[in-house]
Amino acid sequence: MDDGFSYFDANASEPVRPAALAAMADAAGVAGNPSSVHRAGRQARAILEQARETVAALFGGRAENCVFTSGGTEANVLAIAGLGRGRCLLAGATEHDAVRAAVPDGAVVPVDGDGVARLDVLDRLLAEGGPDRPALVCLMLANNEVGTIQPVVDAARICRAHGALLHVDAVQAAGRIPVDLAALGADSIAISGHKFGGPKGAGALLLSGDVVRTLQPMMAGGGQEQGRRGGTPALPAIAALAAAAAEAVRDMAGGDDGPAQWRDAIDDAARGGGAVICGGGGARLPNTTMLALPGRRAETQLIALDLAGFCVSAGSACSSGKVARSHVLAAMGLGPLAGEAIRVSLPWTTRAGDVTRFIAAYAAMAARLPARVAASEEVRA
Repeated sequence: MDDGFSYFDANASEPVRPAALAAMADAAGVAGNPSSVHRAGRQARAILEQARETVAALFGGRAENCVFTSGGTEANVLAIAGLGRGRCLLAGATEHDAVRAAVPDGAVVPVDGDGVARLDVLDRLLAEGGPDRPALVCLMLANNEVGTIQPVVDAARICRAHGALLHVDAVQAAGRIPVDLAALGADSIAISGHKFGGPKGAGALLLSGDVVRTLQPMMAGGGQEQGRRGGTPALPAIAALAAAAAEAVRDMAGGDDGPAQWRDAIDDAARGGGAVICGGGGARLPNTTMLALPGRRAETQLIALDLAGFCVSAGSACSSGKVARSHVLAAMGLGPLAGEAIRVSLPWTTRAGDVTRFIAAYAAMAARLPARVAASEEVRA
């Protein structure tokens, strides 16, 4: 609990970890610019490069192939714009809006009822393109709304067989499940610091050695990041990103199965109140569940739970504060439920008592809110 409410919207942004705050304060106290050659500049450069070494080691890349960005959106867009030039673009149907906006005319790889990408369709689409039409495939490792974990390793094999590149949005996965660029077989992965307890405003794009030289920058600037991303690095945020990543990966490696147990307890209780667990039949992030209450607007549920002291969401937080029908749930074929679902994503600060109180609040809300007539709601939607 914090100031009278419990924060269950970690997939929008995690609470900042103390280690990240300490690293940010230390780096903010260094006056030099990492591009300067004097002593203060070298001090700043040492912090920057240590952060790069840490991030690359944690996520299976090489330091020289790690590009710091302003966050996950920039990392994804840089990969698509920088690696996709001259290539056909394909993206999963449930990708984040940042990826969907970057490939507006790309072919769509559909998903099944649990949100898992149809790899048979991916294989067919790549085969239809032929060897004369190389492709860039975008497939997220874990979905930001329902938590579905995609079969990225299998997708990578298919991409290699067709000479296609694979970019992986690992923003929601990093720090929650193992993420390793080399083990996944991907050509690039995107991460964002505030999704695992760093501050907002820093992310990274990790590239494989096979494609790093082909990346074209979106901002040339003064040659920072080896010419791949211009602009003075946000040193305090980057240092904090590295510290948060190290702590998150260490916590995950410790074998704590609390988040998965709490998620399952929430699922069981929600089912008892008539909810549908979206994507519940597949592998999911341990901290994430999407609960749909037939006949109850998502916005109404959000307000009721907010009044009860719980911060949850209706999906992605990247829609300027709007509560909109989920394109993820629509792609999964869930029809009206796309406007009747809330996302519960547990942060690293969660305690068992918070979950117990949420279960009680959710049950009370489900019993209290009247179910509307679905047909009339569809007319208004």
